[in-house]
Amino acid sequence: MHVGVLQLELSITDAMSLKDKRRVVLSLKDRIAHGHNVSIAEVGALDEHRRSILGVAMVSNDSRYVEGALSKLVDFVRAVPQVTLLDYQIEML
Repeated sequence: MHVGVLQLELSITDAMSLKDKRRVVLSLKDRIAHGHNVSIAEVGALDEHRRSILGVAMVSNDSRYVEGALSKLVDFVRAVPQVTLLDYQIEML
């Protein structure tokens, strides 16, 4: 069993309040969860209205598949106009 963990640090520059941020983050989380075979949660910067840290986890029997899928997910997030990807980390467990 291979577990991949992706941490995404995002900037949400158009958010003027926590409500704005949560709307953007919820939409992004829903698109990722429904379009990919992963679990996702907001894990950091919960009270900052222009920053979010998301954690994504994926389990498979093939580590190369997990790494490739998480890398494609990073590319997907880069293409989302409402957020700016500040940093990311992929860790295989």
